[in-house]
Amino acid sequence: MLNRYPLWKYLLIVVVAVLGFIYSIPNLYPPDDVIQISGSSSTLTIDESVLNRARESLDEAGIDYFAGEYSDTSALLRFNNGEDQLQGKKVVQEALGADYVVALNQAPTTPEWLMAIGGSPMKLGLDLRGGVHFLLEVDVDSAIAKRQETSAEEMKDALREARIRYLDFEVKGPVIHGLFRSEDLRDEAVSALRGDYRDMLFSTDTPATEGRFRFTATLSEAAQRQMEQDALAQNLTTLRKRVNELGVSEPIVQSQGRDRIIVQLPGVQDTAEAKRVIGKTANLEFRLEAEPNALGATTEEFEYRGYPAVLERKIILTGDHVTNANASLDPETSMPQVNITLDSLGGTKMNHATRSNIGRRMGVLFIEYKTRMNTEVDDNGEQVQVPEQYVERSVINLATVQGALGVQFRITGLDSPRAASELALMLRSGALAAPMYFVEERTIGPSLGAENIQLGIKSLQWGLGLVLLFMLVYYKVFGVFANIALAVNVLLLVSVMSLLGATLTLPGIAGIVLTVGMAVDANVLIFARIREELKLGASPQSAISSGYDRAYVSILDANITTLIVAVILYAIGSGPVKGFAVTLSIGILTSMFTAIMGTRALTNLVYGRRKNLKKLWI
Repeated sequence: MLNRYPLWKYLLIVVVAVLGFIYSIPNLYPPDDVIQISGSSSTLTIDESVLNRARESLDEAGIDYFAGEYSDTSALLRFNNGEDQLQGKKVVQEALGADYVVALNQAPTTPEWLMAIGGSPMKLGLDLRGGVHFLLEVDVDSAIAKRQETSAEEMKDALREARIRYLDFEVKGPVIHGLFRSEDLRDEAVSALRGDYRDMLFSTDTPATEGRFRFTATLSEAAQRQMEQDALAQNLTTLRKRVNELGVSEPIVQSQGRDRIIVQLPGVQDTAEAKRVIGKTANLEFRLEAEPNALGATTEEFEYRGYPAVLERKIILTGDHVTNANASLDPETSMPQVNITLDSLGGTKMNHATRSNIGRRMGVLFIEYKTRMNTEVDDNGEQVQVPEQYVERSVINLATVQGALGVQFRITGLDSPRAASELALMLRSGALAAPMYFVEERTIGPSLGAENIQLGIKSLQWGLGLVLLFMLVYYKVFGVFANIALAVNVLLLVSVMSLLGATLTLPGIAGIVLTVGMAVDANVLIFARIREELKLGASPQSAISSGYDRAYVSILDANITTLIVAVILYAIGSGPVKGFAVTLSIGILTSMFTAIMGTRALTNLVYGRRKNLKKLWI
């Protein structure tokens, strides 16, 4: 009885090992620290003049960089270390101004021939590589004021239906002021509204001025706190959706305190795009174009393609009612457009507004909250950069209503397909309940500290080294087979994680250490079985065959149960726990291949063709 493999099995093992080696090579090329420059809007292109301005600002500041490159959408400047990168980002942002987004990033240095066949390094988690840290502040006061403005419009509608005449409504933060010609009308209005607005405190104590009688409706403190919590929760949900659409691995999006949100992105390939999309605190408002004889107090003027567009102040609906949005091209004109789907309430509001205004034009107002840096002089007489928040409002579409609209319609007149895609992403991921502003942006180091990372890597090195030594001493020639298979196993594990785009975290390193132990455990079961067969008087060839065949079931049972546990950990865990589960799952599959098929192939090559084999070095 001889132990032989057919040729195709040997070829399969060689091909898998070679591919594993090739696709693990990209991890030997560390990325460069870079700053990435892109336009603050998707329509702004990057050319050589932008790159030259950035270079000149770095040269004037005496900051070293060693390469620069650009495309139509972004430019990169490479630095020798993270400190120069951080200083360079600040200098270039000041030189280029608010029209450009200057973000911290890392650029791969993988050779082109590897990238051409899909080779890329493993993504590292925040605890190993660090990443980019954004701190955003949620303007909860704006959310409350927005809610009160909507409530004021609803109050007007309710009073008109009740035939109670009013002069005007004013909104100042959480307080609504209603103005009336007489005390009786005011009291009648309060009685009609109080039952529908139980979260507001109505008061008529304000004395009349110039023949005007006033009531105040103030949002209660409990309602304000609830709105703040709801605004923060909705913004968190929206940001998570946006980050997921960016394809970032293992991101961290969490609240901090009453009105701040932390976003940490490890290993992102386009940080500038991430910053633009995350910071795009935009919303839409749909308004009718004002009639020519409309009162100035009921209208607002905006710019539309170089001409003034006068819209009604009354809002038909906002982007809050959008449930889906997709960018496409108009089949007739080949121009970019965004197809929008509203929820049932939004569809009802749109239908009511448009069915009685066919022939009038409706405008789509794009509202964007931005931050710019202003230079101010501090108490010490030094110039400092101070962030200033501002709001940009622009009409992106003004079209005639051809018929009553419902839950589905489209926005046309966009500048480019990229602008349409970005707008669709904003709407699809959900509207923000309140505007947000960037308070801080910085690179973050390993969250567990460099010392702990070194200890994690050392544990892998020591564990692997001791296992290799033990197998070599205790199992001799068969220990060499196991060590070769173990090295190939680690190689395959790294290559598979690189191909899948899995993120390696510090717990993931623990998963690799555990995989090493499990791979050796399979070999120990096989070799122990071979020894038992030899003690029972079996021939060497028969002992080899029985050892692999009879240990196979035990190895399969142990690995399947561990794989089930890993799947459960991935399903219910988050962050580092998922990293551990992914590494462990991949390691189980690769170790079964190398421990069973790999060592069997080596054993067959060395001993399989010996007919008169008398002794095994095991």
